[in-house]
Amino acid sequence: MKCLLLIDIQNGFCSGGNLAVPNGEDIVPIANRLIAEGKYDLVVASKDWHPADHGSFASQHPGRMPFEMGTLKGAPQMLWPDHCVQGTPDAEFHPGLNVAGIDHVQRKGENREVDSYSAFRDNEQSALTGLSNYLKRAGIGTLDICGLATDYCVKASALDAKEMLPAVSVRFIADASRGIDAAGVEAAMKEMAAAGVRIITSKDVFAGE
Repeated sequence: MKCLLLIDIQNGFCSGGNLAVPNGEDIVPIANRLIAEGKYDLVVASKDWHPADHGSFASQHPGRMPFEMGTLKGAPQMLWPDHCVQGTPDAEFHPGLNVAGIDHVQRKGENREVDSYSAFRDNEQSALTGLSNYLKRAGIGTLDICGLATDYCVKASALDAKEMLPAVSVRFIADASRGIDAAGVEAAMKEMAAAGVRIITSKDVFAGE
């Protein structure tokens, strides 16, 4: 059983969004083709779903600016612009994404007191989203991951998948992902590869690998 996990392909991370990833929307046609080709038994999409007063937002830290390092519950925390607030257009999937082809949506980042990059658990690694058990019950043997952003939520999800689903082959689809920072993307890919995540492209998927 093969699963495609699409990470946070939301308006907030595409052009015009509150935390836009450079050229983030460019992956939408690739994601749609991955869905349409029928190579996957299951398609899952994660979605940042923050309360308006989420503690990772710079707006919740008087005098601080987005992209500064701050703290949250005493731990270092990148302070973000307000983004993907529950019920706002910023939190919705990109309008070009084939949402009809998605079997399951996994929300994350709902606890205002802790950030949550990974689709599997929060950054404290204490609260699970339930996705790992969902994939186990589905009998997934191969998990392909792509989306936004490579150097944050995609990487965190891939690393957690390797740790929490040791029997599953985890692959990162590089051309179906975009990152915030080029150096961060390179470092993320090295970290994923070192953890045993296989780096592939959509061409590998379409070729039946």
